[in-house]
Amino acid sequence: MDTTPTPAHDNRLAHETSPYLLQHRHNPVDWWPWGPEALAEAERTGKPILLSVGYAACHWCHVMAHESFEDPATAAVMNELFVPIKVDREERPDIDQIYMAALHHLGDQGGWPLTMFLTPSGEPVWGGTYFPRVSRFGKPAFVDVLREVSRLFREEPEKIEQNRRALMGRLAHRAQAAGRPVIGLAELDRMAAQIAGAIDLVNGGLRGAPKFPQPTMLETIWRAGEREDARTGFAHPTNLFYDLVALTLERMCEGGIFDHLGGGFARYSVDDRWLVPHFEKMLYDNAQLLELLALAHARTGHELFRQRAEETVGWLLREMTTPEGAFCASLDADSEGEEGKFYVWTLEEIVGVLGPEDAARFAAHYDVEPAGNFEGKTILDRLPGLDQAAQARTGLPFALHKYADARIEADLAAMRQRLFDARSTRVRPGTDDKILADWNGLTIAALANAGTLLDVPASIDLARRAFAFVATEMTRHGRLGHSWRDGRLLFPGLASDYAAMIRAALALHEATGEKEFLDRAVAWQEAFDHHHQDVETGTYYLSADDAEGLVVRPSATTDDAIPNPNGLAAQNLVRLAVLTGDDRWRERADALLEGLLPRAADNLFGHLSVMNALDLRLRGLEIAIVGEGPHIAALTGAAQHIPFGSRILFRAPSPEALPENHPARAQAAAAPEGAAFVCAGERCSLPVTTPEGLREAILSLVTPPAQPET
Repeated sequence: MDTTPTPAHDNRLAHETSPYLLQHRHNPVDWWPWGPEALAEAERTGKPILLSVGYAACHWCHVMAHESFEDPATAAVMNELFVPIKVDREERPDIDQIYMAALHHLGDQGGWPLTMFLTPSGEPVWGGTYFPRVSRFGKPAFVDVLREVSRLFREEPEKIEQNRRALMGRLAHRAQAAGRPVIGLAELDRMAAQIAGAIDLVNGGLRGAPKFPQPTMLETIWRAGEREDARTGFAHPTNLFYDLVALTLERMCEGGIFDHLGGGFARYSVDDRWLVPHFEKMLYDNAQLLELLALAHARTGHELFRQRAEETVGWLLREMTTPEGAFCASLDADSEGEEGKFYVWTLEEIVGVLGPEDAARFAAHYDVEPAGNFEGKTILDRLPGLDQAAQARTGLPFALHKYADARIEADLAAMRQRLFDARSTRVRPGTDDKILADWNGLTIAALANAGTLLDVPASIDLARRAFAFVATEMTRHGRLGHSWRDGRLLFPGLASDYAAMIRAALALHEATGEKEFLDRAVAWQEAFDHHHQDVETGTYYLSADDAEGLVVRPSATTDDAIPNPNGLAAQNLVRLAVLTGDDRWRERADALLEGLLPRAADNLFGHLSVMNALDLRLRGLEIAIVGEGPHIAALTGAAQHIPFGSRILFRAPSPEALPENHPARAQAAAAPEGAAFVCAGERCSLPVTTPEGLREAILSLVTPPAQPET
């Protein structure tokens, strides 16, 4: 919610659609949005550029805005000495990536707000993150920083040039591999074992604080569990890799990082046990966690995972869905100028809603004490209810939640609803309601995949509706845009938009069997290759070849809070090869992986999405369903309940519809009533005619043959 005072007139940001930029439209700072006009103004005046990058849900962005950007004296210095440019990092991740990389090269860990000083032509010179209005804790006052940087530009241009040259050289440098690294399943196993060794065996996640969900890392561990299953022939009921993912998810599901009244996960927890969240909720986190919850439920049957998945979908539908059917970007951490105020409770407030008797019962299950568990108030959680006795009985490395009986749980659900209704009367945190194609793509795929695995058709319907919006309103001449709000589209799109939306199209195709989704994926992939591919390396630039001029063209391959588009693209290409029968997509996948692996070799942990794509390339399991009729529908349903991470589901109404080079084509012709075929590499199973036969067919292909005794 924008609570800044309204001056006599707005600045240039008043004409933007980004909620983050609009939060600053009343600042006395003479902000420019990023664009040719701002750069031209800097060149015309000879003033350096002050670039400020943030996002709507960023707490410290709000702090710096309140302290400095709303302060007329500070704004006057900014306006006099610089051309100030404000950027929404979610709307322009390409700009953020360039200048955050520059800050990293300066030895700064980085973060937001990102504050960078640029030459009039946009080249980085120096920067930092949050600067206080007055000097404290070793940080100089922002105005002092402004004046000193301006002085250097005027009086010591040689120092500015030295920094500019060094930073531009580093930004322009492309990592060149000395040789071709060998990374295969053995290397993936060793990497997964290293990650597993770093997991907190009490609380899940990586040891220490803060704790981030890191879904891409959890997917990497999960895939290692699948490989372990294959090696043992699925003979062992326990599997450490799966258990570590389940441990992490369970602790998150029961901790304060999950909103127990409204659903949805916060971005991270500031402590080491998932209790105290940084209260902002991001669309991309919840999308990725939704898929993991579905996988964990399919493996463990633990009802908690299904419940949290359903509650997360409920939150998406209730609070994050726009009137057009797509999904908003984020919810702010702050309301009424205070982080987390909307979400925390006192015991007295709970008694006031539930009454003394029900409040006492509720408090016993949700960690409510008179003194609170967070700055004198309570963040609702169920961590104290974890059943250590159940852990000892099962031998699992994590404790299952000790649920009360069904009647008590039903009563607790009714109490949660009453508290939710009461909370709804509070001043809500702000919603960043811009629609980002890449984050929507992650969410669409998650809804399609989780809806299929958990048998929730309504989730697939939500995915369809959001997909339709992006495919129509955010597409121009067959190409994607990046951000849409209030009828305005930021175009052209980024590599992340193509990678995520192609993945969404493929997930919907596998969920529904409808060819239009596959056709759309192919069309977008061709546009992606045409406008983003680096022909020298086979990898993808973040920005399109016709995007407005940037000082460099971003081409990072490491993961961020979302998987890197190169890693997602590699998975997409593997799936496209199977689903279309067109070998050029497999060739493109191999070329992309060949281009990525030299970069990944020195930093495997920074390239986990690439490692996950390589795992799919090496182990991808194709299930071809051939024919039509009720028994084929039953086979399809059974195939859809095989976890989606390494399963590719291909459907053909007849043997003739299979690609000519499909390894099952000859066998399919000999099964006129229709059948399923499980294929790995160039090998396919015999025809499978019952759902029960799918498991045996999979086992026969993925389990290595027993070694003869010597």
